[in-house]
Amino acid sequence: MKAWPKVALGELLRRSDESAAIDPAAEYHEVTIKLWGKGVVSRGKIRGSDVVSVRRVVRPNQLILSKIDARNGAIGLIPQELDGAIVSNDFPSFEFRDPDRCDAAFMGWLVRSAPFVELCKAASEGTTNRVRIKEDRFLDQPVALPPLPEQQALVTRLDTLAEKTRQVEAHLDAVERDAEHLLALRFRDAIADAPLRPMAEVAPLVRREQSIALDGSYPELGIRSFGKGTFHKPPLSGSEVGTKRLYRIEPGDLLFSNVFAWEGAIAIAQPEDTGRFGSHRFITCRAASDLTTAEFLRYYFLTDEGMLKVGEASPGGAGRNRTLGLEKLMAIEAPMPPLATQQTFDRLQAEVAALKAKHAAIRKANAALLPATLERVFSSQTTEKEQQECC
Repeated sequence: MKAWPKVALGELLRRSDESAAIDPAAEYHEVTIKLWGKGVVSRGKIRGSDVVSVRRVVRPNQLILSKIDARNGAIGLIPQELDGAIVSNDFPSFEFRDPDRCDAAFMGWLVRSAPFVELCKAASEGTTNRVRIKEDRFLDQPVALPPLPEQQALVTRLDTLAEKTRQVEAHLDAVERDAEHLLALRFRDAIADAPLRPMAEVAPLVRREQSIALDGSYPELGIRSFGKGTFHKPPLSGSEVGTKRLYRIEPGDLLFSNVFAWEGAIAIAQPEDTGRFGSHRFITCRAASDLTTAEFLRYYFLTDEGMLKVGEASPGGAGRNRTLGLEKLMAIEAPMPPLATQQTFDRLQAEVAALKAKHAAIRKANAALLPATLERVFSSQTTEKEQQECC
């Protein structure tokens, strides 16, 4: 076991207090720090005339943190593109005292690790919603610091690993874009010259009202916007249901949220949704099996053309003021190619869904790789051999 020497952060960092001379006619980037080491980015630009409090200037490669959220990983290095950005006193920034002793890029990786987040928690104090990091306590915290050549070698390895994970994500994104493009082309071909038929004929409204018992339990179903499927809500007791009317949902139902259908809250109930209920705000339709499929209709309603029709059937202002009317939904006409054509398209949809499910598992493993490596590298129990083999 080779232990890196411990050094107080205050020996490596010093507070940067470059005050900002604000020009009322100029525009300035403001800084925000993403949680869990996700980076330091611009919050947007602000005109100097709109700046009403004291601000400081930050420079590239300074370490910056959020006093409130450093304990949640809101810490990182200022990127080159934010040179001259302005921050409030809630975002202290620090310069490196000696670049020959501590590489800024090394510190940039260190602060993204779980052990460093724990260090920030130890340097924070306060009551709920008022917990803030204490700068003096933060600078007193010790960190393990390898010699500069080891720092630089680790930076190279971690940078390489990060680039590989980025390339994996980019490849998966490209494959999925191609798959979605293929689906769109096949759908366009499938509905070319297809007759239009109203929803009242092809997928009429179905209501299965549930009787409520005071001692009963009624798990509810939710629908995510943007075609993201269903989710499960906690069960309600009979007394909590009160006078609200609940309707039973069955697998294969085509579901619309009457308040958010206009933003794609449209889904198909899955087998795992069996036994779930929806309120009157859930519009439940059942595809006529001799004419169409729920999968084909769902795809259509999530296309630009389908969303336009849903939007036109949902009058009102934004949010909950836009309500999809039952009669208007039933009057929407959908293209109806031969059933066999729809079923062929559904098989392609299923293949794309299976591809995305496989990709989701890959993405999860890919996203976990870098955090796990950082913890392995920066844990106090890491051996020299493990450090060398980390990437």
